[in-house]
Amino acid sequence: MGLVLYGHPFASYVWKVLIALYANETPFSFRLVDHDDPVSWQELERLWPMKRFPVLVDGDRVVIEAAIIIEYCDLHYPGARPLLPSDPDEALDARFMGRFFDNYVATPQGAIVFDALRDEKDRSAKTVLDARATLDTAYAWLDRRMRNREWAAGDHFGFADCAGAPDLFYADWTHPIPARFTALKSYRARLLAHPSVARVVDEARPYRALFPLGAPDRD
Repeated sequence: MGLVLYGHPFASYVWKVLIALYANETPFSFRLVDHDDPVSWQELERLWPMKRFPVLVDGDRVVIEAAIIIEYCDLHYPGARPLLPSDPDEALDARFMGRFFDNYVATPQGAIVFDALRDEKDRSAKTVLDARATLDTAYAWLDRRMRNREWAAGDHFGFADCAGAPDLFYADWTHPIPARFTALKSYRARLLAHPSVARVVDEARPYRALFPLGAPDRD
């Protein structure tokens, strides 16, 4: 049966895994989990009661959480070049950057989107303001980090960039990266030009109407 990945092509955490699989040219099957298909949700729930994706199935083994899935595939289905550095200190730096993107880019970006999905009476202006402030701080830190760097960690596209690509893609839609952060904007452009990222972006184009803030006419 081979590897089976459960998720939705527009979900940022699913993107992380898809980017890694494409980068390593790892064969897999994709199982779409869609709100209009209750059977797919029931199948996901049987695998993972939290009903969150991505979920990877490898025979009798179920692997949960995007970062863990990427490491699992890098270990058991490696590509020509490992996504996670073999040097322990470099690997720690890559994992740190993955957590940074998740905690300080994806999380506040998601807070703004989720607020927009609520009924107007339930929305929180403070939640949105706090999230935008976090993104401003994260952008400034990342811009300093990316000066004189091509990739987020190490000297080639890897684990951290699999996280950075979807997080910065959607964050810039939600809270645009200021023009003064030239290093960060250039990094985002490099990410979108990478073949594995470009493929994921293209596959998700049919779903852009789902973006609650309105997908910008770019990227």
